[in-house]
Amino acid sequence: MKLTRRRVVLTLGSTMLAPWPSAQAATASSADRAFAALSRRWLDRSMRLSPISATTIGDHRFDTQIDDVSAAGRMSGLRFAQATLAALEAIDHTRLSRANQVDAAILANSLRASVWQTQTLQGWAWNPLTYQSLAGGALYGLMAREFAPLPRRLEAATARMEKLPTLLAQARAELQPARVPAPHAETYAAQNRGLKSIVTDMIEPHMGELSARKRARLDAAIITFNAAVDEHQAWIEGTLVPAAQADFRVGADVFDAQLAFTLQSTLSRAEIRRRAEAAVISVRAEMYKAARAALQPMQRAITPETPTSPQQQQNLIRQALDLAANERPARDELVAVATAGVAEADAFLQARQIISMPPEPVRVILMPEFQRGFAVAYLDAPGPLERDLGSFYAVSPIPDDWTDEQATSFLREYNTRGILDIAVHESSPGHYVQLWHANAYPSVLRAVLSSGSFVEGWAVYAEELMTEQGFRADDPLYRLSQLKVQLRTVTNAIIDQAIHVDGMSREEMMHLLTETAFQEEREAAGKWRRAQLSFTQLSTYFVGFQEHLETRRAAQAAWGPAFDFKRYHDGILSFGSPPMRYARQLLLDEPIQ
Repeated sequence: MKLTRRRVVLTLGSTMLAPWPSAQAATASSADRAFAALSRRWLDRSMRLSPISATTIGDHRFDTQIDDVSAAGRMSGLRFAQATLAALEAIDHTRLSRANQVDAAILANSLRASVWQTQTLQGWAWNPLTYQSLAGGALYGLMAREFAPLPRRLEAATARMEKLPTLLAQARAELQPARVPAPHAETYAAQNRGLKSIVTDMIEPHMGELSARKRARLDAAIITFNAAVDEHQAWIEGTLVPAAQADFRVGADVFDAQLAFTLQSTLSRAEIRRRAEAAVISVRAEMYKAARAALQPMQRAITPETPTSPQQQQNLIRQALDLAANERPARDELVAVATAGVAEADAFLQARQIISMPPEPVRVILMPEFQRGFAVAYLDAPGPLERDLGSFYAVSPIPDDWTDEQATSFLREYNTRGILDIAVHESSPGHYVQLWHANAYPSVLRAVLSSGSFVEGWAVYAEELMTEQGFRADDPLYRLSQLKVQLRTVTNAIIDQAIHVDGMSREEMMHLLTETAFQEEREAAGKWRRAQLSFTQLSTYFVGFQEHLETRRAAQAAWGPAFDFKRYHDGILSFGSPPMRYARQLLLDEPIQ
């Protein structure tokens, strides 16, 4: 399960908001002014280089344009990143304000990552899913939110549909089928078909909003686009899939390099593994306590406070989880149950006042078809320039071609309590609430380059926080379900590196997830596909969670009796979504390192 907050290419930004508050700009040093100018150039040029992501960010100057993913376009982006990095390194960072020291460090990391990914990783040659994200986002980003009158958005969609055949042709030219792993090609084949559903579901129902002339142009664009998608599908199935036999495992060198860029943390791969394996033991011990509390009222025999054997621990936890799994929604009720979960979490938080809350609840929707097959749920939040628009908590439906047995396996995993915990993670006080706070921070650069480990770690922390504060306190099966999800984040970090670096097999991963972590077969099988398609992102949940817990403990020690949950939560979320090390330094007035 992937629990994300917004789908944005992290190389873009906007000049529509200042990189820092105007009050600070008035007293800025020469270094600050130089950084401000550099930031504006980078933000502006980045969106010119990727109009599709610019739309998602909220800069609509280029809504009729698409990205150039040819070799020439790629080299233009590389030269820009190298030049910007050289200019950034020429600025004396010791003379920057604390806020700008953080933004400069984040930007430098992004630029170095961009250069490395282009020159060394070369995902443009072997990862077709990057092209899929662009092709789908080009239209979805225009139609999903009402940032402009519908006719204007339809005209932009028309222009993009006329150009998207070029993007698909460029993708065919740049991808090297022999370098593409089979899981990537197979997923691409399944997702590419969904591009046409964006037109069917989001564009065609509104064609009556256009004049006859503009509608005729749209009709022609749809025919051209659909034909291009069909042509591309034929190439995927006839050329790409048969030739895609490359190893999806990236190896230690690539994994470690990307891990440093992803986390911006001092934790090494070995230390993450050590902490995760220790956490497996501690979380399972807590699960035993919750299972014992759930089962004790219905058992005549006294269950010991601590298990007498590993098998007793396993059996008791499994027995209690089976009780929770028996309370599950019908296969067509996922959105309704998720919506009810958001309402329950919101009501609890409004009563407890442990964090400031958004004025409106998140909207729960079915996941768009072109995004399915990778994640069970995600939060699609508005871009930094459209903070007044809504967020979507997208839930993937059960595939129509799944058997009843497969659907039951899925719904045992995502039972009513499991879905409630996901609502906490995705919405309240998880991603939706955190990003609402983050959008109040004025640095668009920092919003564009948000830290995945901060965002995902916060959402896992939010789940733990709710149970700490008494959410569903009279329901030990909820605590057990929440701990099971927490154990999932721990094992995510283990399999992330074990698969890509240590050669963990599917059978070994399935045993770890279904036995040690108590996951249902469908959930574990889906994780194998996800682990094949990505690397290092699965580590962000556990690492970020650990960093959030450590930072809260540091604040409690520093503030003493003055510590207050609302003060802490509003404070740590007030800096946007930087890597946790910087959020801690800003909150506790530590040196920016």
